[in-house]
Parts: sequence; structure tokens; C-alpha cells
Amino acid sequence: MNWAETIRTGLDAVRAHRMRSALTMLGILIGVAAVMLTVGLGQGAQASVNQRINALGSNLLVVTPGSSTSTGGVRGGAGTASTLTEADAVALRDRTAAPDIAGVAPTVQKSESLTAEGTNWTTTVVGTTEDWAAVRSRTIGDGRFLSADDVTGHGAVVVLGATTAQQLFGTREPVGRTVAAGGVPLTVIGVLDPAGSSAGANQDDQAVLPLSTAADRVIGGTAATSVQNIYLQAASQDVVSAAYQEAEGELLALHHDVTPDSADFTITSQQSILDTANQITDILTVVLSGIAGISLLVGGIGVMNIMLVSVTERIREIGLRKALGATPKVIRRQFLVEAAVLGLAGGVCGTILGIVGSVLLATAIGQPVVVSVPATLLALAVSIGIGLAFGVYPASRAARLAPIDALRSE
Repeated sequence: MNWAETIRTGLDAVRAHRMRSALTMLGILIGVAAVMLTVGLGQGAQASVNQRINALGSNLLVVTPGSSTSTGGVRGGAGTASTLTEADAVALRDRTAAPDIAGVAPTVQKSESLTAEGTNWTTTVVGTTEDWAAVRSRTIGDGRFLSADDVTGHGAVVVLGATTAQQLFGTREPVGRTVAAGGVPLTVIGVLDPAGSSAGANQDDQAVLPLSTAADRVIGGTAATSVQNIYLQAASQDVVSAAYQEAEGELLALHHDVTPDSADFTITSQQSILDTANQITDILTVVLSGIAGISLLVGGIGVMNIMLVSVTERIREIGLRKALGATPKVIRRQFLVEAAVLGLAGGVCGTILGIVGSVLLATAIGQPVVVSVPATLLALAVSIGIGLAFGVYPASRAARLAPIDALRSE
């Protein structure tokens, strides 16, 4: 019996017991679909996290101050000190000292209540420079952004986030209207395009002022002499590491720190945040895929069970084939083909269910579910492998039957 005859015979045997074959494939079907959806959810979450982190800015580095210590010896957390100044930002703008840094945006911020035309809304007031929009990859939807003259001239102007503008003015045009922040009247000169939430904060709910205006007239306190963060934009993704080293070296020199371990500031790269987030999602994906893979194992046991039943039911057929000259190799191959067909059919149906399920699940939870081609092909290969692996014992048992014993069985 050649391969074509073997495959035809195997397909006929599967079709002869449609209900039993369908129930056998069900375990593999569910396992393949579960693995696809689990991997898809993990990769979709990873893509969503990456998108949200990238929304913070392109090739971003964030410089934050160290921790403070009170007179009682109580140490605050990282970022509580006032060790960064606007002079640090000016030094980092020097292309001679830091040629791979394309943009620098120092910031101070505070939660403040804004009032406008009888309406009030509490938001985050951010004082910064004209480079902030480019460094943070933000665009203007209406009006304009801050200019260098606004910063140097202590301009009484403000750029609102989309949510803040909507809360204060509703459907009215905000540009040109007046908003009071901390009792200081400010003219709205622009509205930022929506950017969504990122790093646990609503990027559309903020009011951006010139750094000088925010420090001297709105926020005050330590903001008059220091900044809370300095955002840096590397010239490209390829030079993020170089920009990091340049910023670190320049700030160590300015702050008279000997080593990075003793520095009174911290530089966080966007890539490190991405790597950490990806590691978490990768671990969760692997764990959940392992759990989903258990159903594939259960499906394989089902294949072996059905094949053993098939061998028992077809003892006389096996005996007749062997009496007519079929070798143990041919008998073994026939039952392995049947097991492989069950595994392949279950894998294909599971793949279809996984693709349909990913579309429906993405719509239901509002999060992308990525259909991974490598994971899909691997699941198909595993389903066939499981069919073969769990079909070996029944096939070997059938091949070992003696013709005379098989023909005499009832």
C-alpha cells in the first residue's frame, strides 16, 4: 500500500465515525484557540503599553532630582530634592557638550484650580519652555504653542490640553479667552491635540505655561530656583545611549559629583521603561500560554484514547489486511495517518476559531489582540505532532497483532 492509499484509507476511517472524530478534535481545537488568544492578548497588551510609553515622547530621557532629607533626618523618595536648575537645562542644550541631545525641556508642575467664565477645573499646571512640544511629541490642534518670547518675557499665556479646554469652555472656542490660574489671568493661545493617557496620567488634562510665568507667578516656592524634571530628546533612536552618557557626564560635572552612584539626580531612558514593561508582559504570556497548552495535552490524550478504541473495533480488519500481505509497517503507518489527520483537523479548526475569537475579543475588551503568525504555525505543528505522538502506541499495538489471532477475534 502506497502513501496515497494510506492517506485515503485514513480519511475514510475518520469520516466513518464523524461524531467520535469531532469530539476527539474538540480538545485540540480548544487548545490551539486558547494558545492563539493567550499569545495574542499578550502581544496586544505589549503593543498597547509600547504605544502609551512612546506617547511620552520620541527617544525620550527624563532627568529627575535625587531624594531630600529633612532636618529630622527623614529621607524623602526619589524626586523630592531640589537639585536640578534651569542652568542645568541650559548646559544640556550646548551641542558642543552634548551633540546627541536634540531637545531639552525643563519643567515645573503643580495641581492648580483654573477658573474661566464662571467655571472651574482642577488640573496639572506645567511650566516649561518652547521646546516642550517637540520633546514630548505633542502637536497643536488649535492656535499656537509657547514661543521663546513668551518664556523670556514672562508671558501671561497658557496652552490647554484637550480635556482641560473642554471642561472649562465646553463647545466654545477657547483660543483668545482668559483663564485664571492661582489668581493670575492668562490668555489661552492654543489647545493641544489629544494624546490619551500615559504612565497613569491623562496627557490631555493639563495647562502648559511659560516656565518663567509658572515659577514666579503661579507655582512659586522652590519652582523659582529649581526645576522638577528635565526632558531630553535624543537626536535619533540610535544615539539614545550616547545622549544618556553625555547628559550624565555634563550633570556630574555641574553638580561636582564624583560617580553616578553618588549623583543627586537620576536619568531614566524610555527604553528601560519599555524593556521592563515588555519583560512583564512576556512572563505573563508565557505563563498563560503554558496553562492553555495543558488543554492541548488533554486533546492528545483524547486522540490516543480514540485510536485505542479504533484498534479494538477493527481487529478483524487488521487481521485481514495482514493476511493479505500488509506488513506491520503499513498497519502502523495507517493508524498514524489517522491520528495525524485528527490533529491537523483540530489544529485548523482551532486556528479559525482563534482568528475569529481575536476579532470578537478585541471588540469586547477594547484592546488589540494580535494574531501571531509564528504562534499560529507553531500551534498547527504542535497539533499534528500531538496527533502523531499519541497515535504511536495505538498504531504499534495494531501492528503487533498476529493475523490468526485478529481473524479469530469476535
